[in-house]
Amino acid sequence: MDRSKKVIFTSHCVLNQNTVVCPLARAKGPYRDIVQKLMEEGIGIHQLPCPEYRHLGLKRKPMTKSQYDTVEFRNLCKKIGKDAVNIMKEYLDNDYLIVGLLGIKGSPSCSLRGEKGILMEELLSIAKDNGISLNLLDVPGEYVDGKDNKEFIEDLDGFLSFHQDP
Repeated sequence: MDRSKKVIFTSHCVLNQNTVVCPLARAKGPYRDIVQKLMEEGIGIHQLPCPEYRHLGLKRKPMTKSQYDTVEFRNLCKKIGKDAVNIMKEYLDNDYLIVGLLGIKGSPSCSLRGEKGILMEELLSIAKDNGISLNLLDVPGEYVDGKDNKEFIEDLDGFLSFHQDP
């Protein structure tokens, strides 16, 4: 079977809400509507590691961006960002289309719009240094799996249809 040669990079919790700090999880597992839409479009999903989980584990307390903004955490995010960009370069060198990057609005690590999260700041800086420009979309903070997410799914549909075939 032919590959679509299309891939999207996503924040970890799009596919695994089990790593989200309690009590902020908004799905039992993945965001099913988002995953379903990506599957319908034949787009591969590359899940980024969760830096908050790696840094403090599952029993961490909710923290702000300023609380996470330490040398140790920022270095972890740089490491994850560098690895992600190397993976992006491999896809691009093999004629794949990176549809974009899906973040989480308001996340201290993964927010893409407004005040960027620390992981996304580092990843986007490294991507820019490597000549990689990415389309960006945030899952809204009010997104809850199984609820009325029609407006965001329409935004996601427009975001996905914006790309061209490789």
